[in-house]
Amino acid sequence: MQQLAAFLSSLSLGSSRSVAGLTVFPLLRQPAPEPWYDTLTEAVGAHMARVTEVSDAGRVPELQVVNDSPRHVLIVDGEELVGAKQNRIVNLTILVPPKTSLTIPVSCVEAGRWREVSREFTPAQHAYHSSGRRAKVEQVSMSLRSDGARSSDQSAIWGEIEMKSARMGSNSRTRAASAMYDNERHNLDKFVEGLPPQDWQVGAVFAIRGQIAGLDVFDSPRTWASLMPKLVRSYGLDALDRGIGGDGFAEPSPGRFLDAVSAAQCTFYPAVGAGRDLRVEGGGILGAALTTEQGVVHAVAFPAADVTHPRPRRGSFDRLRQ
Repeated sequence: MQQLAAFLSSLSLGSSRSVAGLTVFPLLRQPAPEPWYDTLTEAVGAHMARVTEVSDAGRVPELQVVNDSPRHVLIVDGEELVGAKQNRIVNLTILVPPKTSLTIPVSCVEAGRWREVSREFTPAQHAYHSSGRRAKVEQVSMSLRSDGARSSDQSAIWGEIEMKSARMGSNSRTRAASAMYDNERHNLDKFVEGLPPQDWQVGAVFAIRGQIAGLDVFDSPRTWASLMPKLVRSYGLDALDRGIGGDGFAEPSPGRFLDAVSAAQCTFYPAVGAGRDLRVEGGGILGAALTTEQGVVHAVAFPAADVTHPRPRRGSFDRLRQ
């Protein structure tokens, strides 16, 4: 808990920007290190990593990552992988050590296909939508508490995709979540273009129509710049869904939200790959973080589903520059 709280206290809030109901409150870190790892997209693009089914038969909740690089490879919670027998999302943030083959836990986001279209997966240009990520974080945390596994509720994920696709008027023959992003590509690109990274930015608190939706933060500005488009599209898809977010009249308090994340109870587990898996719960917060000896690599947090939004009270982050 102290490691995450200390990391968050090292950040400051930058000037907010909004596009079509989605507001970004930048999280800045100065000085900030260069990353000592590559993102999955970078490693796959350099032909230094590949993701495949675990075997010719395949298993829905697992994939195989082969890292041929001399550097670690970072795979972020909710990243979507497209191809092979069916599209999947990653259940939690993972650091794959150098020169390592690793089996990773995933969830299916394409219920109507079990047919190979490629030998290897391609990292998508988006992460799974933020409300779905929130539910999955809760499911994986429950799985860790109950049996030490890192499993999601696959039926619940399929059901949530079906309801969201219906709200957004998205049809897919294979019931693929990616169809929603394809249908809204023009609008999602507007979010990315209108919310570019600021100097020293390592993450952001996101709000949808005045209601805090969550945060993603990394240890390095270069990592944020690389992954920001995927995450903006993740929150952006929820901003386009009128069943998500506030009424547009609330005034979100990112400082108060960060205070709540810092104060939440934390439990550590061995990570999949390098580092430690930290689960964050309590005080109206659901979240997770990947930590190493170098510090926090990535943290994600969301308001719990039953959180109400009373008048903000001043906290340590509310006193920071906005």
